[in-house]
Amino acid sequence: MIQPGEPVKRGQSVAAIETNKGILELEIFEDAVFDQLLTEVGTELAVGTVLATYHTASAEGNASATAPNEPIVNTPKKPVAAKVAPAAQSTGASERIKISPLARRRAEELGITLDQLVGTGAEGAITLHDVEHTTSPSTAPEVQQKPVVSPTDMRASIAAAMARSKRDIPHYYLSTTINFAPAENWLAHRNAQCSIKERLVYGVLLVKAVAKALEQFPEFNGKWIDDQYHAEKNINVGVAVSLREGGLVAPALHSVNEQEWATLMPAFLDLINRARAHRLRHSEFMDATITVTSLGEQGVESVFPIIYPPQVAIIGFGSVVERPWVVEGKLEARRVITASLAADHRVSDGHR
Repeated sequence: MIQPGEPVKRGQSVAAIETNKGILELEIFEDAVFDQLLTEVGTELAVGTVLATYHTASAEGNASATAPNEPIVNTPKKPVAAKVAPAAQSTGASERIKISPLARRRAEELGITLDQLVGTGAEGAITLHDVEHTTSPSTAPEVQQKPVVSPTDMRASIAAAMARSKRDIPHYYLSTTINFAPAENWLAHRNAQCSIKERLVYGVLLVKAVAKALEQFPEFNGKWIDDQYHAEKNINVGVAVSLREGGLVAPALHSVNEQEWATLMPAFLDLINRARAHRLRHSEFMDATITVTSLGEQGVESVFPIIYPPQVAIIGFGSVVERPWVVEGKLEARRVITASLAADHRVSDGHR
């Protein structure tokens, strides 16, 4: 994304890294000028590989520095530094075939050899679109008849994180049903007075409610690292987002308890859109201090989620449904929602 000699500002995205969780934007942490790129776009790299050198704007001479390590944790594969993400493969001669990792895997699944493909990407790179639009009728039945389906990189990464969570974290669960009518009425009244762009959705209301609750119960806002609990000052709520092609990510909304609706709602929608477009930032993957997941849109009434390590708690919400509710000795129909807490017994006990 950045070329040699180009100045950059602190917090600016300087590269796109393709991993099994999507394409991450790599940020720089100080004002600088780039000197030299040390790797080609599309090269498969190990974590910790030096990508480029730069010097700060105030330095008298060039000071080399390495780009930060690849930001994803708990991922079983090495990352790929790429915007188009082609990876070179030797053909036995001096010619190199450039193909993205996703395209290579798809070609293997379809039984298509690389010499059958014509790349339409940058510098002739073979893309996933090229593979899936290559006619190979003889191999299609074989794909459909495979009795065993290997997990995708995304599914393997989720499996590794959740297996670690269940293995290492002593979960306990608390669940309660909440009268949602007051919140629903407040939301309807507020939205009626706002423009369409300013209206709130249920999801952002739940995220805000969790953040405000954590101000009273700070033991759920932190991380368990190296056999110690690290309390976090900022309340950064991870929002579980299902991806259209399958899989799940939970990027962070920062300082949710301090944000007003005018900034929180646009940030919430932007985060979800970028998550589904695989354009999340490093900090959004790493900074969540608690996660909120909701399956209400799928009609699920209660959720008992698994903690995402190193966090120590996660909140699950079901759908808003109408149920019998006793009010001053009388039975009435009320709109209710079920909230479930999964927490780490090493940090809290659930008695407070």
